Amino acid sequence: MERTFQVDLRGIVDLLSHHLYSSPRVYVRELLQNAVDAVSACGVTTATIEVATDGARLTIADPGIGLTEAQVHELLATIGRSSKRDELGFARHEFLGQFGIGLLSAFLVADEVRVLTRCGDAPTVEWLGRSDGTYQVTVAGDPRPEPGTTVTLVARAGSEQWFAAPTVLELAKLYGSMLPFRVLVNGLPATGDGLPWSAADPAMRRADLVGYAQDILGFTPFDAIELKVPGSGLTGVAYVLPFPANPAEKAGHRVYLKRMLLGEAIEGLLPDWGFFARCVIDAGELRPTASREALYQDGQLEETREALGDQLRGWLVGLAQKDPDRLGEFLNIHHLGVKALALHDDEMLRLVDQWWPVETNVGRMTLADFRARYGLVRYTATPDEFRQLAAVAAAQDIALVNGGYVYDAQLIERLPGLEPGLKIERLDPTDLATRFEAVEPGVELSVRAFLGAAQRSMDRLGCEVLLRTFEPASLPALYLLDRSAAFAAELRHTRDKADELWAGVLAAFDKPADDRPQLVLNHRNPLVRRIAGLGDSELVGLSVEALYGQALLLGYHPIRPADAALLNRSFLGLLNQAVPTDEETP
Repeated sequence: MERTFQVDLRGIVDLLSHHLYSSPRVYVRELLQNAVDAVSACGVTTATIEVATDGARLTIADPGIGLTEAQVHELLATIGRSSKRDELGFARHEFLGQFGIGLLSAFLVADEVRVLTRCGDAPTVEWLGRSDGTYQVTVAGDPRPEPGTTVTLVARAGSEQWFAAPTVLELAKLYGSMLPFRVLVNGLPATGDGLPWSAADPAMRRADLVGYAQDILGFTPFDAIELKVPGSGLTGVAYVLPFPANPAEKAGHRVYLKRMLLGEAIEGLLPDWGFFARCVIDAGELRPTASREALYQDGQLEETREALGDQLRGWLVGLAQKDPDRLGEFLNIHHLGVKALALHDDEMLRLVDQWWPVETNVGRMTLADFRARYGLVRYTATPDEFRQLAAVAAAQDIALVNGGYVYDAQLIERLPGLEPGLKIERLDPTDLATRFEAVEPGVELSVRAFLGAAQRSMDRLGCEVLLRTFEPASLPALYLLDRSAAFAAELRHTRDKADELWAGVLAAFDKPADDRPQLVLNHRNPLVRRIAGLGDSELVGLSVEALYGQALLLGYHPIRPADAALLNRSFLGLLNQAVPTDEETP
């Protein structure tokens, strides 16, 4: 036997209250929505929707199309049934509501909902619904003089604050300020002057847009970009924020559907890179979720998102062409968003290349200026690498770009696709050693004992000692660790901590000795030359260990436990050599 599902209305109300709607305040929106749809169904362009409340009872009356008795039974008493969908179940675009559950939101604040409705010349029908799931329909003893609908709610105990006149007026203004029909709450207007971008005069429209941002959003925008997507029936404005925004936070936008507020922080309207803008839009064809507090993720929304992204992109390109100084101001605030877009957009990559200054070891300049001056673009991929190499590279006449900031390295790597023939090169720390001058053969022969003692002190750390001459002469030692050596060091560190089985597996990936990090001693430095002339191998070892520790610190390298122990040992050892013992004290 086929049976019909039974619905527990109390359970449905609990579901709406705690899981669908974010707050009981939405009952005002749903009642307004039904009233506006009823008026829209009449085809009239001017009408007044009246809301009255005394703090305990609220009524909302509209001069709309009304319902017949048969429609009352079919629509008001059937959850999910709506006259706002066609015979195939598709939404009819002229209406705000689509789901047939809006009236149930009234049970969030009331135990009874009384509906008095009249359609055309039909009798006035009274429908009384209760939160326990029962209802009754009668022919009204006090008929409406004109077609339309009046909904009456009596506040449930504990919900009176939602019926207070100031609260109802505030909510009516929040949700219905842009409605095309007049809405009065206890005789006070809740609707405004319509869409803030509707003025025909450009100067007046600009003033209206800025004033709206100041009054409603609480800031004076850097710029206001007018938006239009005909396929979605969308018009509106994107306000460029005058302060930096966090790219990791989802941007929330003020979205209206058919002039009724959907939400003040709707996500997913713009591409992720558009976090520097906040939109206020009205759309006729975008779909809301059942709670009417978010946009439904479908192909229509995806196309709209792409179209709005194109309009933001066009504004940026126009700014670069017409007002470079203004673009510079914008980039100082929102460069992260532009760089994120440039990762996959050639037009934005050209803009970043031409206008955004990057950090180099020869001063801040744009990538375009750097290429024009030096040709080859050498860069580091992390800030630590840049700090380690910048000064030494500059002393060897190597211009270097810091690609360690967010997106910079990826953008540099994209440049050859923008400019065929362009050469880029990530500078490896060990590449610098090839630029250093070797010491003269006679000098190298005279310091063989020193190099042997130095190498023995560094072998326990897996570091190779080199003696070279380079600038600046004030730098006694340089620790160079290429990427493969860094990987090998981390691998060995992990292998030492692993059990026997995994240690054997990791040993198969171990790198040969020629990939070891290098401690390059600068023979041009007076201190290094003095250490090289020492005859005491123990003192040589302590001195080289101290230079190793200083090179780690100056190069911003991580200090391992073994390095910390070495620093402590070399410091105490040198201090012991410098301070005389009791027997040696005069």
